[in-house]
Amino acid sequence: MRPIPLVTVNQMRAIEREGDARGVSYAEMMERAGRGVAQVVMRLPHTFPRLSVLGLIGSGNNGGDGLVALEALAQAGWKARAYLVRPRPAEDALLQRVRKAGVEIGEFAHDPGFVRLDEWLSASDVLLDSVLGTGIQLPLKAEVERVLAHIRDLVGLPFVVAVDCPSGVDCDSGEASPAVIPAHLTVCMDAVKAGLLRFPAAELTGQLAVVPLGLPTDLTALQEVRDFVACGAGVREWLPARPASAHKGTFGTVLGVAGCEDYIGAAGLAAEAAYRSGAGLVRMAVIPTVRNALVSRLSEVTWLSLPEEQGSIAPQAAQIILAHLERVTALFIGPGFGTAPAVGGFVQEFFNLAIDLPPMVVDADGLRLLTKIEKWHKKLPSPSVLTPHPGEMSALTGLSTSEIQADRPGTARRFAAQWGHVVVLKGAFTVVASPDGTVYHIPVASAALARAGSGDVLTGLIAGLLAQGIAPFPAAITAAWVHATAGLIAEQLIGQSASVLAGDILRAVPQALTRLYQRKYIHDPMWIVG
Repeated sequence: MRPIPLVTVNQMRAIEREGDARGVSYAEMMERAGRGVAQVVMRLPHTFPRLSVLGLIGSGNNGGDGLVALEALAQAGWKARAYLVRPRPAEDALLQRVRKAGVEIGEFAHDPGFVRLDEWLSASDVLLDSVLGTGIQLPLKAEVERVLAHIRDLVGLPFVVAVDCPSGVDCDSGEASPAVIPAHLTVCMDAVKAGLLRFPAAELTGQLAVVPLGLPTDLTALQEVRDFVACGAGVREWLPARPASAHKGTFGTVLGVAGCEDYIGAAGLAAEAAYRSGAGLVRMAVIPTVRNALVSRLSEVTWLSLPEEQGSIAPQAAQIILAHLERVTALFIGPGFGTAPAVGGFVQEFFNLAIDLPPMVVDADGLRLLTKIEKWHKKLPSPSVLTPHPGEMSALTGLSTSEIQADRPGTARRFAAQWGHVVVLKGAFTVVASPDGTVYHIPVASAALARAGSGDVLTGLIAGLLAQGIAPFPAAITAAWVHATAGLIAEQLIGQSASVLAGDILRAVPQALTRLYQRKYIHDPMWIVG
């Protein structure tokens, strides 16, 4: 499938303008957008007993999308109403069409006390927000803000579906009017707008869906887009096949080098995650203290004992590991290392001696220790996968965390290209950058993932997919998607994010993968219609 672009408002205008010039008229785009929204509403996994929808309609193209959606829903048997927040011309062909389809029409200009609006809201299952589109400028006009604020402050709103974006959101900066109605679902047209993955807008968009507009895929404006949003349907295509004739060698061998006496759990989380992602065999190279603590819990893991120095991996362990790489198809290094002098010596010795390493993930303290090695990025197999959080990215780059957070995609893109490795910059809306400048955004921001050990689970997932033969960039995207989805599942199962532990995320990985293998994308944070 075609990747989902993440675009600025100007990029989207250029795409639509070129699409119009290539034969897909603006009117046809509106038809496809509106009918796509209606299709989304009809496919929602919710029970709507009254099949009643109210559309908040603006005066522009976004309002036009909403009217087309209402017409399609009315034709499908829904009770549909349109409330004109801004006036539209009396001769508007779309108004004539919805009237003919049986859509009831009201107007704010004739309802200053919101009597009709409140009555219709109380009788509706779904509220379509199609007042303002992607090109708005803040602050909003007073009359529009008054209507939106009135609705936002009501208790017991219907299920809110925003058309392209919640009205009142700046789709470039992510700024938002205080009157924005929070959406349960935002249905984007052909591409996700960059501002929807920035705060505060990100907290107002709900789940995301994308309606294809059927534009030619070879548009120059589309080819110039370098940012994309990961989705279940996309990462499903990267998952390895699981033939019934397979044996454990089919799915590769992971070797993990991790842990110290103070951070034992990191090694266990990463090892089990590598297995849960589908790897055939996971072997852990650890000091005896770590092995003895984990062996009874991880009965499937095999072990390679390393020499220990003051509770950490000793420098002489490098030669032992390098002598046991013959059948290893992926290697991860770093979780739970600590930063003791001994393990620092190990890292230097390992990368100074290493030749022809298998695909690799470097995480946690392993990243910090890399910075002690001159031209470290040239000593890793290319491309390796680096998984820093902002603090670790700061150690690798010399930038402050505030500089990194101010432009997360740009920072990841810049250093992925400079180092020649895949960079997974963790955090809200994790970004995965390829050395060629392509960046994928994971459309999930959840406090459930902000927990010690969460990154160790991600490391194991990436390594497990690498072991199965997936290339580093798609392996990193797929693992980050599964990891984020597992966090959401864990939060849902527990009931809130505060009590979610890294182990809960790990235990939810099978359910996240099941959604991919069974193509249950409608439950994902981002899904495609059509």
